[in-house]
Formats: sequence, C-alpha cells, structure tokens
Amino acid sequence: MKQLSILAKIENQMERFSPAEKKIAAYIMEHAELVPNMTTKELSRNAGASEASVVRFCKTIGIGSFTALKLALVRELTIADMNINDFSVIEKQDAPYDLFNKVTYVNKAAIEATTTTIDKRELEKAAEAIVNAGKILFYGVGGSAASAMDACYKFTKLGYVSAMSPDFHTMLPLAANLKEGDVFVAISTSGRTKDVLEISRFAKKQHATVIAITKLDPSSPLYREADIKLCLPDVEQDHRIGSMASRMTQLNVIDALYLITFHQVGSRVIKKFHETREEVVRLRR
Repeated sequence: MKQLSILAKIENQMERFSPAEKKIAAYIMEHAELVPNMTTKELSRNAGASEASVVRFCKTIGIGSFTALKLALVRELTIADMNINDFSVIEKQDAPYDLFNKVTYVNKAAIEATTTTIDKRELEKAAEAIVNAGKILFYGVGGSAASAMDACYKFTKLGYVSAMSPDFHTMLPLAANLKEGDVFVAISTSGRTKDVLEISRFAKKQHATVIAITKLDPSSPLYREADIKLCLPDVEQDHRIGSMASRMTQLNVIDALYLITFHQVGSRVIKKFHETREEVVRLRR
C-alpha cells in the first residue's frame, strides 16, 4: 500500500485538528515550499498560532519534531515531484533539456535543504577540529568516493597532510597511523556502508576525531558513533540510478569546510597558492 505524502496526510486530517492546528495546517498547505527554511517561531507567527501549537501539530500528524516535518516536506517537494533518480524515468518521454532542468532543480533544492539539517554547533566543532588537525583522512565508497577525493585535493592545497583512497586495504594503514588531534572524515549518505563504518571505528581506536558527513538519521551506525555529525537531508531513495542530489549535498558541505578553513589559515598558505598557480600556468601548452 502506498504511503500517504505528508501534505496528503495533513489535508486528510484537517477536520480533526484543533483551531490552532488548522491555522498551521492551512499555512503549510498554501506555503509548503517556504516552511523548510523557517523556524518554529516564524511559522507560528505567519500562521497566527503559538510555537507550542506548532510542536503539538507535528505530533498530531505523526512527525516527531518540526525538523522532521521540514525534512519530510523537502523530500516531498524535491524528490517526490520530480522522480529523476528512480527507475521509472525510463518510462517517461522527457526531452534532454527537460531532464537537465529537472536535475538542476532537484540538486538546487537538495543543497538549500541542507540548511535545515546542518547543526551550527556541529559545524563549528568540525571547523575547529579540522583547522587544528595534524592530518586529515577522507573516506567514502561509490558515489561518496568522488566527494572524498575532492575534499582530499582541496585540503592538500591548504597545506594539510591529507589522504584518501577508494581501496579499503589501502585505507587500513592510513587509518592505523592516525593519532589524537588528527581527523577522519567519513562520507556515507546512508550511514550504514560497512567499509566506511569499519575504517571509522579503526580511526577512533587511534583516538582520531571522527567527522561524519551523512544524512540525518539518528538510527544509523555512523550517526550514532561519529564524534561530530554534519547532517544532510534525505533526498534520494536507497535503490537509485546513481548518486546525484546526495552527492551535491556532500560537496556543498565539503566546500563550506574548505572555505571556513581557508578563512582561518589563508594568510599562512597564500604564498604557496601563488607558487602553485605560477607552476600550473608554466606547464600549460
């Protein structure tokens, strides 16, 4: 049986809501695309209800929190509407430019949704750990390996001893040589990828700080075990054509960490940036 969407569930339960909950429901139905970027205070003010009513509304519709409601809306508005990454796409008659526009829309929406899942304090903790790291190790498999490689390249430019490998057995000795003060960045959308979990646990045994870039899922092993969690919205089904929007959210977080770090250490590495640039220009043909 197909599960009701969050908006359909709200519409079906409209007559059972309290007067305050009806105000909130009506606002969400009319402005669903705005809600994921709101706080409870903003929604309550716009709907003409109290913040407590927003919390009660979430529980009434079977959503544990306002954050969970926003995530459900994000998924519905981006993925459910477009369905670009499930196998039904082969049954549609979309032209190439139509598919390009759909991919662009979904990727953009997924990146914007990350503002609802990233915890400011966790981001600050991650930034501090990375800035002070002696060594940074990145690891992801499948689509996440591309994100790990991009991160490794960027932080090498900043002068860090940075490494990654898509091969599990190569990662083992790299992780074995981590120590306290070093950082291991585990990248896994599901938070359940066995290889990533095993290397994360091994890195933790070496007293390295484990930072997880993973979807917001408190039940996943990686979410539970990481020292610092940089959470992504759940924007793709597990069985899919390939990593698209989920990879974009990973890269967005990595770019943010890179810029945050450059902002703090840039003055001491800018000379090397210029030297590297001069060498690149010299080698052009």
